[in-house]
Amino acid sequence: MTEKTPETRDAKLVCRHLWKLFGARGAEVLAALGPDPAPERLIAAGVVPAVRDVSLSVEAGEIFVIMGLSGSGKSTLVRLMSRLVEPTSGEVLFNGQNLLAASEAEMTMIRRHKMGMVFQHFALLPHLTVLDNVAFPLDVQGAPRAEREARARQMIELVGLGGREGAFPRQLSGGQQQRVGIARSLAVEPELWFLDEPFSALDPLIRREMQDEFIRLQSVLQKTIVFITHDFDEAIRLADRIAIMKDGAIVQEGTPEEIVLSPADDYVRAFSGAVPKAKVVRVASAMRAAEGEEPTAEVAGTLTVAEAAPLFLNGTERLRVTDGQGATLGHLHRADILDLMLGG
Repeated sequence: MTEKTPETRDAKLVCRHLWKLFGARGAEVLAALGPDPAPERLIAAGVVPAVRDVSLSVEAGEIFVIMGLSGSGKSTLVRLMSRLVEPTSGEVLFNGQNLLAASEAEMTMIRRHKMGMVFQHFALLPHLTVLDNVAFPLDVQGAPRAEREARARQMIELVGLGGREGAFPRQLSGGQQQRVGIARSLAVEPELWFLDEPFSALDPLIRREMQDEFIRLQSVLQKTIVFITHDFDEAIRLADRIAIMKDGAIVQEGTPEEIVLSPADDYVRAFSGAVPKAKVVRVASAMRAAEGEEPTAEVAGTLTVAEAAPLFLNGTERLRVTDGQGATLGHLHRADILDLMLGG
């Protein structure tokens, strides 16, 4: 087991200089070309660079979104994190343990007991009921029937499908099928939850509904989540932090607010340029220092400006901005909100 350093002590998952080159001689080519070869040199050498020198950490309890266009490497990266795909080089640390040093038997146990996975295609077993689909991973673990069914019923209720335990997948809508997939992945009580474009096959209204459901679930469960998407609106709605990928590399990592307000390059700017600033700027970033008489109305500093704006509709000029314990952080002014919403 790798010794925990200050970098990894509070992180659930850490990737260090992670590479994936598809081709028979990937490791040999990487060693020959040096620590940071250009994609063109790798392709000329006969390998396909899917993930290039990725280093990141995912903190316990956060939603870490990885996004990029099709072919950017995001889905390959999430599979490297769970060793469903073997890296060419680098390290993946889970709770401080280097997964690349784990045996296949150890990895199987980690995936079964500590990781949950939800993918774009629901992969429900058509001949099993909702109850049996959700209980299936517990059956694989060897849990007694009564125990696995009780746990499955809890998860089915949690995702809002109580009463549909006896239904078969063909009898469910797309959104309901995805809820079954989510319930199944949660049945093992994972420490780390991977979701690879789980809502992208759904109609827009159902997709929004599933995002709302996901936010609700996370408020209850507080899981450590790696979420893959190509939709920037979805990313800023769900993420605590975002990593944007291009050509297998991360071009920018930060909070939604940091990425929208300070895009690293034109590629990131193309994603973020159309997003209204009020949807991502937090009240705590837009407030001024507290001065003068204390306003009676208050707003949480963690809300976005767009969420706080309706509080000014009754003519209120200032709001007291508070932290999670009710302490005053500053004052939010109506004029500043109008400037940000109307002038960007």
